[in-house]
Amino acid sequence: MSALEAAMKSCASRMETVLDGLMPASTTPEARVIDAMRYGVLDGGKRIRPFLLTQSASLFGVSEARAYRAAAAIEMVHCYSLVHDDLPAMDDDNLRRGRPTVHKKFDVATAILAGDALLTKAFEVLAHSDTHDNASVRADLCLALAKAAGDHGMVGGQMLDLVAEHSELDIPEITRLQRMKTGALIAASCEMGGLMGKASEHARQALHHYAHDVGLAFQIADDLLDVEGDSDEVGKRTGKDADAGKATFVSLMGVERAREQAHLLAAQAAEHLEIFAEKGEHLKQLAEFIVTRRN
Repeated sequence: MSALEAAMKSCASRMETVLDGLMPASTTPEARVIDAMRYGVLDGGKRIRPFLLTQSASLFGVSEARAYRAAAAIEMVHCYSLVHDDLPAMDDDNLRRGRPTVHKKFDVATAILAGDALLTKAFEVLAHSDTHDNASVRADLCLALAKAAGDHGMVGGQMLDLVAEHSELDIPEITRLQRMKTGALIAASCEMGGLMGKASEHARQALHHYAHDVGLAFQIADDLLDVEGDSDEVGKRTGKDADAGKATFVSLMGVERAREQAHLLAAQAAEHLEIFAEKGEHLKQLAEFIVTRRN
């Protein structure tokens, strides 16, 4: 196991513990929605966004306890988006991370409520003084996440993705769609780490440019997995974009050119972190991991 893999595994394990503590199981009448929230968040995923946030925060000496609370908020928002994305009215998926999606495990109404609750829980966590002792920083964290998740970020990107089912998009349009749908939350993960550490403008810009390239590389890698991946290994249905007639980086650029572009973006991303020297090594390695992953 490489140093990066060990660090990611450690992050995922701790993230699991933090999320479990923030959303304890319940026996109250509303326990079903809490069970659905926990099902949608626990026991799955590589926790790339929490890794980005905690690694970014570590560059500026932020305590791990605080960083992991902010990372939990990011992951709650990410998982809420997956719960809603899988619904019949959206992608209508039955499989996520190798097991039934939330609406299949529970029901559609409960899945909607679980997604809503995860979104709001994220801001409850960020607004708490345990996340940061400076109220202004907490407000900045909430603002950054709200912008990344909202109409000009992830949700807006999802709307463009639905529009894409009935339109022929070109490369610039797909790039904008994916920067919003996928890239905005990835960028927020790095930005929030810098906010927590009160990073300089120069350092924050370096993280911004890194996240900008990593987010796009991540989506191109996802598009490649949708074409080349095995559903059992990927943990979700593949071939969805082609079935829906959506234009993607792969459909417009071809497999090999798309793969080359992903690796170019990963290399560019690593270059942006030179100002952090060896402290940014895990983030540099993550960029390459993202474009070579198999799930």
